[in-house]
Amino acid sequence: MTKPPIDLLQGTVDVLILRTLAWEPMHGYAVSRFIRQRTDGVLTIESGALYQALHRLERKKWIRAEWGLSENNRRAKYYALTTEGRKQLRAEAATLRTYVDAVFKVLEPV
Repeated sequence: MTKPPIDLLQGTVDVLILRTLAWEPMHGYAVSRFIRQRTDGVLTIESGALYQALHRLERKKWIRAEWGLSENNRRAKYYALTTEGRKQLRAEAATLRTYVDAVFKVLEPV
C-alpha cells in the first residue's frame, strides 16, 4: 500500500530540484518522475509548481536551461545545475537538515 502524497513547501521543492539536477541534466518531467520514484510516490510535485520552481531557479542562476531531445525524441528543455546552484544546494541542504533534526527532537519522547 502506497503512502499518500505530502504537500511540499516552496523551499523544499527548490532543494529537491537542485539535488535531483546534481545527478545530471534533466527535463522537467524527468525531474518530477525522479523525485516521485526516489520517494516511493510520497513526494510529488505538480507540473505547475515544478515549472514555476524551475523558472525561479533559472532566474536566480542556480540552474541553466537548453533545448534538446528527450528519450522519446521530443523537443524538451533540459535543466542543469550551475556552480552557484551547487553552492546553494549545500547551503539549503544544511538548513533543511538542521530544521528536520529540530522537528524530530520535539517529536521524540522526553
